[in-house]
Amino acid sequence: MRIKNMAKLFLIITGALALSGCGASAGGARVPESETPPSQMSESDRGTTAAHEKGRDGAEIQENNNFTTPDDADSQHLGGTANDTYVTTHGALHVSNGQLVDKDNSPVQLYGMSTHGLAWFPQYVNYNAFRTLRDDWNTNCVRLAMYTAEYGGYCTGGDREELKRLVKNGVEYATDLGMYVIIDWHILSDQDPNVYKEDALAFFEEMSAEYADHDNVIYEICNEPNGYATWDSVKAYAGEVIPVIRANDSDAVILVGSPTWSQDIDKAAADSLNFDNILYTLHFYAGTHKDDLRSRLESCAENGLPVFVSEFGMCDASGNGANDFDSATQWMELLDCYSISYMCWNLANKDESSSVFLSGNEKVSDWTAEDLSEAGNWIREHFRSK
Repeated sequence: MRIKNMAKLFLIITGALALSGCGASAGGARVPESETPPSQMSESDRGTTAAHEKGRDGAEIQENNNFTTPDDADSQHLGGTANDTYVTTHGALHVSNGQLVDKDNSPVQLYGMSTHGLAWFPQYVNYNAFRTLRDDWNTNCVRLAMYTAEYGGYCTGGDREELKRLVKNGVEYATDLGMYVIIDWHILSDQDPNVYKEDALAFFEEMSAEYADHDNVIYEICNEPNGYATWDSVKAYAGEVIPVIRANDSDAVILVGSPTWSQDIDKAAADSLNFDNILYTLHFYAGTHKDDLRSRLESCAENGLPVFVSEFGMCDASGNGANDFDSATQWMELLDCYSISYMCWNLANKDESSSVFLSGNEKVSDWTAEDLSEAGNWIREHFRSK
């Protein structure tokens, strides 16, 4: 059982932890990004109308579903982990003075990979895949993306028990490896998280009861509000879901998305939630989102908003197109400057720029450079350089 660090509630972070400028601060009002009307929404344009990542066409999804999920025998790897894993070193995390900090109130930066949709690419939820990400890629966190409304989604006819089994297997593997893990309620085409709020309440009640004694589990309660979703509607949803989690785990770290595909963190900064241990998610795709969104992030960070980049890519906002590694490098420098955590999209072999594996590559662990896409090789080298 986790021993809660109650003393942290009374500690004051010294000035050394205060945010300091990492360059020119954003000045003046930002230019708002255009928002596509709901009738034109595909998946995520995050500033475009191209369908990203999610494998909407049934043929492709069904082809990926030919992969079998790891059976229960995979959980019998046992064999132990080192005593000095990232989780054993840093323990239960919390948010203080706008930063994610560890059990000793030292700033912590999580970084790693997000899965693609668990219903479509279940083969990557296995112990050796996460071990490879930890030991070869030098990552300390994994994100489990469970779609709610897409084909095979949790709320639209998907196999709920199998999806929950994949989530629980993923948490088990990450825990055994001493990694942090994000359980992501991956709303997208449902746009407003209130559409399946009752399902979310039941899901997070079950998950938080299951993992209340885990130091390493983080809850992401709404991936990318978009379309007609407003900050008021997201805030109302969060106001119901967060207490359900906190009833089981009083100091759980919780990630909350913002409108316009988790870009409008300035709206959260202007009217933040009245809960502790909350981080607001920002998503970016380096080929599309550049100085304007970077300035928005910098301004919010300078003003003490706790931010977590729970999804990003090096390509454009469609999840495809050319990678812009110059822009990605600027993003990485900014995130590192403010010790902001970040998760790269996506752990899959889908034929698109954002996937880190080459299309057709069927290896599910121990990847070499020859197995990786252009984006995969770039982000692997970035992680290994940290």
